[in-house]
Amino acid sequence: MAPFSYDGCFGCDDPELAREQPEGGLTRRQPLVQGGLAGAAFGATGAQAPPSLFAGPSPPPDQPPHHDCIIEAPWGLVFREGRLALLPDCSLRVRGDRIEEVKSGRLQGDTPRLRASGQLLLPGFISGHTHTCSATPTRGIIESGRSYARPLELVESLSTEDLDALTAYNLAELLRSGCTTQVEMSLSLRQAESYVRIAQRWGARGYPGGMIPGIARLFPIWFRRSDQILIDSEQTTLAEIAANRQFALTHNGSADGRIRPQMAPHATDTHTPTTMAAILAAAKEVGNGIHIHLSQRAQETQTVQRVWGKRPAVWLDELGFYSERIFGAHLTGIDVQHDLPFLAGKNLTYAHCPSGNGAGGSSGTQPYPEALAAGVRTTIGIDTHSNDYIENLKLAVLYGRARARLLHASSPVPLHLPTIWDAVHGATLGAAQGLGREDLGRLAPGAKADLCTIDVSGFLTGTGTVPPEPLNNLLYAHGLSVRHVMVDGKFQIFHDQFVSDDAARVQRQGGAVVQKIWAQLRDEKWFT
Repeated sequence: MAPFSYDGCFGCDDPELAREQPEGGLTRRQPLVQGGLAGAAFGATGAQAPPSLFAGPSPPPDQPPHHDCIIEAPWGLVFREGRLALLPDCSLRVRGDRIEEVKSGRLQGDTPRLRASGQLLLPGFISGHTHTCSATPTRGIIESGRSYARPLELVESLSTEDLDALTAYNLAELLRSGCTTQVEMSLSLRQAESYVRIAQRWGARGYPGGMIPGIARLFPIWFRRSDQILIDSEQTTLAEIAANRQFALTHNGSADGRIRPQMAPHATDTHTPTTMAAILAAAKEVGNGIHIHLSQRAQETQTVQRVWGKRPAVWLDELGFYSERIFGAHLTGIDVQHDLPFLAGKNLTYAHCPSGNGAGGSSGTQPYPEALAAGVRTTIGIDTHSNDYIENLKLAVLYGRARARLLHASSPVPLHLPTIWDAVHGATLGAAQGLGREDLGRLAPGAKADLCTIDVSGFLTGTGTVPPEPLNNLLYAHGLSVRHVMVDGKFQIFHDQFVSDDAARVQRQGGAVVQKIWAQLRDEKWFT
């Protein structure tokens, strides 16, 4: 039986699993969670009265106080002494695009104040893997087993105007759920350009790249019957790499530094050593890292082993990829016994995507508990179909705990029982470390003013009063529990309202584009 890391269940201890915890059997991840987070975070126990200074409401400002305000919340998840910690009666001052001051208690001065009563103040979330434009055309129509391939192909055929309307709808949803930064693998260069146009307009932060091969060429290469198809695709793929390199150089550092493109190869089984070398050379030139699907299914691992003689994780090492920062999504088909310890020592961030393939599509198939136990740096990614970042935090914990409980007796490696602290750490500090950004993923003086507040006291999420352990209430929250969102000191969500654009127009135009795609699918008898 593999060692099992036990942290207790949400409301009670499980005696059976507690007995199975080996004596002194801490995984590599557990000391980090207990020492790095729990010591500061779980100090606010149920025996301690919750904070009350900022529990009550106050009159809100008439207009969003962009770039100059004080935010007051009963709880804040702040960065102190190298770790996340809950701070009661949290006051935070924003000046320009930065956090200027954080403390417990009231800050002095006549700066406009935002009272986030009943809310938890957190760093803005960083999604480690998104395909922003393509979420809504598949939502609600693939969950019974249909393929997402044809709807995504039709997205690529849209006009530029329709593409932007679709991107806007999906990016608005991401912002609405507290996701302030997207590590964005757009499904084509056109979609990456669309993402940049909308993100620049609204002030979102992104690391975009067009997927290579793009969606228009992908499926014949990916699902090929002969490896000669891959070899024959090489010159066209090199042309795509050159075009995406130019896109990255053109937009690098734009929008006051918020847009920092990456190179985004689709996966290891759709590339050759020649195209991967071109990807790496471009990534070194651009300087923002590489974003890839990595062992996203068992067949990828088998194909790369057969064609190139190495498992994908090891092949990347042979190619020199770990000289750059890498975000690797899914790991569903990875060799957990050999590759996870290997990746723990590499410059890689694992983007776990619990809602990948739509609601229930992944259902605990990704090795999140194993990656945590092995010490692999992790974050939470949106992937394609759900843009609710809070829901994905919850699913990471719930699916991860189910996987750990089901597999611990037969697993060849340790499994960590995930907590909401693991998920939030990955969504903030973990992702920021993967990007090499000490100014993101934290509430601390000098950090970028990227943040959100979430209702943890109201109906369905809370109990009508400020909770003593507010992160646990995120397990009952969702995207519509988010009350405020700020990027670079500018509000995107203010008192529950999307203020970066006309929300009704964004919703209407985005919906009209999805109607066009579905009408085409009906004409093609796709639904039958």
